Amino acid sequence: MEIQSDKYSIYIGSEVLQEFNHILEDFQGQYSKVFIFCDENSSQHCLPYLIEQVPMLIGAELIEIESGEQNKTLSICNDVWKTMSESNADRNAVIVNLGGGVICDMGGMIASLYKRGIRFFHIPTTLLSQVDASVGGKLAVDLDGHKNQIGLFRNPDLVLIVPEFLKTLPQRHWISGLAEVYKHALISDAEYWSFLVGMDLKNEEYLSSLLHKSISIKNNIVLQDWEEKGLRKTLNFGHTIGHAIESQALEKGRDLLHGEAVAIGMIVETILSQMSNGFAEEEFQTIKSTLEGVFPLQAIDEAELPDLIEWMRNDKKNDDSQINFTLLKKIGEAEFNKICSVEQIEEAIRTYNTCIN
Repeated sequence: MEIQSDKYSIYIGSEVLQEFNHILEDFQGQYSKVFIFCDENSSQHCLPYLIEQVPMLIGAELIEIESGEQNKTLSICNDVWKTMSESNADRNAVIVNLGGGVICDMGGMIASLYKRGIRFFHIPTTLLSQVDASVGGKLAVDLDGHKNQIGLFRNPDLVLIVPEFLKTLPQRHWISGLAEVYKHALISDAEYWSFLVGMDLKNEEYLSSLLHKSISIKNNIVLQDWEEKGLRKTLNFGHTIGHAIESQALEKGRDLLHGEAVAIGMIVETILSQMSNGFAEEEFQTIKSTLEGVFPLQAIDEAELPDLIEWMRNDKKNDDSQINFTLLKKIGEAEFNKICSVEQIEEAIRTYNTCIN
């Protein structure tokens, strides 16, 4: 399956790697060096299959970093740029990003800034990166714990979605990726939400439909608003709270995945939608019970509310000191640029703590 984005294509399916090999054969004389950027997980579990399916990558230089959001920094980028420079990489070099969201975000940024920009390809290996991080041209690293503070917009040359790579995921990471999938439905497609609520996660036909639908939703939004001036802000649903919780967890050394934080954020922000956007109680209960049945929801330590508010104040989506949200009007319809007060946010978090099981 092909999804056409802005000047590049997203291919989904079991045979896309063989097609990628043909592309590399056709363009062999146009690139001087190939780097494969990955972490220890994608190197161990995905790289052998990639090389087997894409013989043109035999001999590519491997650049491997340690996995985890804590390594998504300019310092690590600097180390990679030094490695590439020491390998005499010129402007005709290319990078193949093989991994999850951190690898796609960092690898694209590394390629975009090296010698003012070299070509790069995304081969996302996690559900989260397949439906979200690899699509849309957002590239960034964190700064002092603040999510995605340093970055730019630049599209890859190609995105290859290989469902087989999802079989390498631990169950917890698979579940984490579902947060972005549920978000896509909640902000734009009530029918898709109903499909997800009844989904059998082990059914491969469901998986194929899920990948195509979620990627299409994000791609369609991005095509209308690439630089996030308006509609694309709806994709931030759950992330104002979620990013604050995730940043706090990183600072405190807690084990919390991105999707787990976003799932919490979506429930809190649905409560805010009730408080200030007319969202119906019945639909809130549907969302809460669905997410509660999928994600390992944690209570939020109310003693940390001042810290969480500060993380939110520094969120890149804000204007001035106001805290900006995307809130739901109903399931399948979201509104962006919704300002909530500190008092409302704190009340919503307390309500969340009392309503989760």
